[in-house]
Amino acid sequence: MRKEAMEWLKTIALALAIAFTITFFITPLEVHSVSMNPTLVEHDYLILRNTHRVERGDIISFKTDIQFTEAELRQFNFIQRLRQGKTKNLIKRVIALPGDALLIQDGKVYVNGEELTEDYLSSTYTSGDIEIDRIPEGKVFVMGDNRDNSLDSRSFGPVNIEMIQGKAIFRVLPVDKFGKLD
Repeated sequence: MRKEAMEWLKTIALALAIAFTITFFITPLEVHSVSMNPTLVEHDYLILRNTHRVERGDIISFKTDIQFTEAELRQFNFIQRLRQGKTKNLIKRVIALPGDALLIQDGKVYVNGEELTEDYLSSTYTSGDIEIDRIPEGKVFVMGDNRDNSLDSRSFGPVNIEMIQGKAIFRVLPVDKFGKLD
């Protein structure tokens, strides 16, 4: 009986060690907005690699405690999901890295003087004229792929890298879109 109990304890300990290891390196995430359409849609289920190291073009999830006006909440369809004073998790694409120069002008996005090729966008026009000489150290500039319906760095400024939860690497659901995210 004692030997059987030890085997059970070993099995449970091993299962807990595996679960802890997996959750230390990856995090599941469900998409709850339309700001990343057409790349990601509501109820897509993703796997994030837990990291603060990101590159331009990466899709990331990050925590924010920004305050939204009621008009912004209505405009961006967040009214039922976000509550003032609570930390929110947003998912966006990294557009500019620390040290980059960013210019949004006449509907086009330029990083370090070169126009970005953004085949993933739902629209070819990016609203908002913004010029940032240099993205501060420790921050990234993010935008949604659905630029007409995305509350992003154009509204709340660059995101602190320490607030990044991880990089979206894999879509699990829906099954017909199962696979690695580029």
